[in-house]
Amino acid sequence: MPQDLASYIDHTLLAADASQASIRQLCNEAREHGFKSVCVNSANVPLAAECLQGASPLVCAVVGFPLGAGLGAAKAYEAQLAIQAGAREIDMVLNIGWLKDGLLDPVRDDIAQVLKACGEVPLKVILETGLLNDEQKTQACVICRELNVAFVKTSTGFGHGGATLADVRLMRDVVGPVIGVKASGGVRDVATAQAMIEAGATRLGSSSGIAIVSGAAAPVGAY
Repeated sequence: MPQDLASYIDHTLLAADASQASIRQLCNEAREHGFKSVCVNSANVPLAAECLQGASPLVCAVVGFPLGAGLGAAKAYEAQLAIQAGAREIDMVLNIGWLKDGLLDPVRDDIAQVLKACGEVPLKVILETGLLNDEQKTQACVICRELNVAFVKTSTGFGHGGATLADVRLMRDVVGPVIGVKASGGVRDVATAQAMIEAGATRLGSSSGIAIVSGAAAPVGAY
């Protein structure tokens, strides 16, 4: 049933022009449908945490988003501040340029700084798979597996392409059965959501959560 998918969904609003009213609506929808979390930019964490106080959906914050090209220390500090403001999960973007250049030790350090700042708060690492080849995706997943992050995540939804079944399968194969895989970008309907889960995804990032759980068409421009 579509409603059974709600617990997989990070109900997402990451637009630069997201209004306070739209963040409140996002949180109300998460309460109503029982989504796993709301996923917002770090500046919107305090409002989301206030709206969801006492409710089951978590507040997830993105850091270093959407490019991943900032200093690791800056990403770590953003994560720390977001957690202090009420975030209970962090989604970071790794340094894509370094990964593509084969600078694996700096990539590892970048992730490790944020992981340390997160403490007990789960960290999801966004690969931006649409910009990577399979070898680079594998290298990133190996680093994440060795650091024991909570999740690897396909995409920001702001880059080139979104989640694919092939990428979800590859990521699941590399990280193994324990680390989560989040399919994000282009997951807009029931069929796609179910296919991603069958391929190995344990979380779905989408701005089309309402459409997924209701079986309706996704809104125009949905992430």
